[in-house]
Amino acid sequence: QVPLVESGGGPVQTGGSLRLSCAGSGHISRMNCMGWFRQPPGKERQGVATISRGGDIIQYTESVKGRFTVSRDSAKDTVYLQMNSLKPEDTAIYYCAAGDSFTCPLGDFGYSDWGQGTQVTVSS
Repeated sequence: QVPLVESGGGPVQTGGSLRLSCAGSGHISRMNCMGWFRQPPGKERQGVATISRGGDIIQYTESVKGRFTVSRDSAKDTVYLQMNSLKPEDTAIYYCAAGDSFTCPLGDFGYSDWGQGTQVTVSS
């Protein structure tokens, strides 16, 4: 089991920014795909952004394109999600996940290891 630990969540006002981090204790650099997912209150978990080890595959769900940026730092064994222009509908528990898929899909079926999640609350 890969220990993934998210941080950086919290309350923020509409239009604000947050940067989420996911630390992997040495394992992230060996996993091909890292993904950020979120589960809004009362809704199913959904893919937000994914990135391959080399960064040649990066995907975003439509609703965050142009506002969120995913990146990974192999030296720090950390994956980031920079979230700008936040909206109330971005309120959710955000999870990072790791997997060895070749395509780094936005569906959670491609990921075997998950963090505990960090809460992001955007107020209007």
